[in-house]
Amino acid sequence: MTSTSPALSFVVPLYNSAGTIRGLISEICSLQVEGGHEIILVNDGSTDATADICSGLLETCQTPITYVEHARNFGEHNAVLTGWRHAAGRYIVNLDDDGQNPPAEAVRLFRYAIDNNLDVAFGQYSLKRHAAWRNWGSRLTNRLTDMILDKPKGFYLSSFRCVSAPVAHEVAANIGPFPYIDGLILQVTQRIGGLQVYHSDRASGESGYTLRRLLRLWLSTVVNFSVMPLRLATVLGLVMSAFGFMGIGLVLYWRLTHQGPAFGWGSLMSALLLFSGVQLALLGVIGEYLGRMFLTVNQRPQSVIREVSRGGGLTASSVEAPKTILTVQR
Repeated sequence: MTSTSPALSFVVPLYNSAGTIRGLISEICSLQVEGGHEIILVNDGSTDATADICSGLLETCQTPITYVEHARNFGEHNAVLTGWRHAAGRYIVNLDDDGQNPPAEAVRLFRYAIDNNLDVAFGQYSLKRHAAWRNWGSRLTNRLTDMILDKPKGFYLSSFRCVSAPVAHEVAANIGPFPYIDGLILQVTQRIGGLQVYHSDRASGESGYTLRRLLRLWLSTVVNFSVMPLRLATVLGLVMSAFGFMGIGLVLYWRLTHQGPAFGWGSLMSALLLFSGVQLALLGVIGEYLGRMFLTVNQRPQSVIREVSRGGGLTASSVEAPKTILTVQR
């Protein structure tokens, strides 16, 4: 960081954000942040008018702003890491594009991190204004992270976070195709804290976070940072083997004592289906690990940047022309 670096960078991943981005940027521009602030917008493969609106914001915004466009949709965590790589602030806060994280609350997180000498300050919601299934999924993910990640038990990891530049840049050095930011953060620092913040209603439109995306995030949480599924698979295999040996012993006892059912087709098929199902489930767990290793070894890109543009805090004539590039982040 240089002496001219802003105190705070706002990183906003965008996906079909045409209906919300103007209002959000207007709120950020109106903030007073001691030491100054900047905005980093990462368009993660939007199919609506998001790119056109961002081009206009480069000319009209009074706050320094950088626009980065991905070649296609890579996912929220990948987009956030792209934003962190382009941020120059001494602290970086990432906001959702739907307006549910008020920028004023982001400044409170920033000041809380400084006052308490924290590397990361997470927003803690007293009331989350998401759909019920998504809130349930978030609670499940946090329960899993209690077991898998090295964090205080019960501590809520939210996507609304303020991170110091050294930690953010260390995390952004990750090149894996399936990043999980909170897991990467906890591998770098334990100096974390939480501040209760307000969660607003969505400004417009619908969330792009589908059940499929939530399942992908869950898999990244479980598989990327723990071998627990493999250990559970081993335990389950041993337990089922023990039941199998007990069953064999019981069948031999019945045979020697001339007891038991006259016909064994039903019990045989039940046992076959049970053990076959368990084997396929265990193969699926192992296959998930192998598949991710394969994609990582073959350098599946974490993101591909199509162009980078800068503006804001400038006259329209001095806005930097878009740099049409194709940068692969591996």
